[in-house]
Amino acid sequence: MNIVIAGGTGLIGSKIVEHFSKDKHHIYILTRNSTNKNNTDTITYVNWLNDGDEPEKKLENIDVVINLAGESINSRWTNEQKKRILTSRLDATKNCLTLMEKLTQKPKVYLNASAVGFYGTSLSTTFTEDDHDVGTDFLATVVEAWEREAIEAEALGIRTVLLRFGVVLASDGGALSKMMMPYKLFAGGTVGSGKQWLSWIHIDDVVSMVEFAVNNEKVSGALNVTGPNPKQMKQFGSVLGGVLGRPHWLPAPSFALKILLGEMSLLVLEGQKVLPKKAIDHGFQFTYPHLEDAFRSLRL
Repeated sequence: MNIVIAGGTGLIGSKIVEHFSKDKHHIYILTRNSTNKNNTDTITYVNWLNDGDEPEKKLENIDVVINLAGESINSRWTNEQKKRILTSRLDATKNCLTLMEKLTQKPKVYLNASAVGFYGTSLSTTFTEDDHDVGTDFLATVVEAWEREAIEAEALGIRTVLLRFGVVLASDGGALSKMMMPYKLFAGGTVGSGKQWLSWIHIDDVVSMVEFAVNNEKVSGALNVTGPNPKQMKQFGSVLGGVLGRPHWLPAPSFALKILLGEMSLLVLEGQKVLPKKAIDHGFQFTYPHLEDAFRSLRL
């Protein structure tokens, strides 16, 4: 297959590129500057978004387009940062749509990043793709606008999948490295009330589910990219401490986190229990369905 990826150098994108290129698919990574990027037999860097760039002329017979581009949410949410978080996602998606419009041969499938933040937060509700009500917090409004833009690809006759990512567990970046730090300093403990849900997934299962979505023509629309066994924060921290051989004892009070992180504190103080119903219904098999096994595989 010929696969185009926007956001191909981030945590998830780099793993997807590595996986598909090993299987001898050809990957085209969209970038603002391809200078000094090393093309290989299976990876080609293609300039886009600069004046005069015509990436469509370098992209022929494309089978898949994957959009993972967007400003990181792991920073304090000032008004200016909120604007960047939203506009970066909308702009990247609009640019992918424009690119696909210009391709003579349309891709068979378009995968656009999204997030479980769509559902809002809850201590008691279990969410699946069958839940269509949007949350009311900042992230939910971002995701709603993001998905509304992405689904326009269907008008081009392209099967479209909205990848609603949960918390991705990886050994070389992402949220887990920040979660581990207090435990490595023997200061780990329950965050906030500990009752809030964390819908997690192992990075290897993320890559497998992306490949599953590419190959399964029956999968379209929202797809929860989460594991089948979400955990409440107290359980999550306890398992993490056990795997690291560190105590789980020093609580992080909610008010302190709110002062430190501002509105972004909702990422750790609130959460949502999200199940990957669509993936399971279509026969997807998880390699790491259980949290302790997932942690141990990452050799933390």
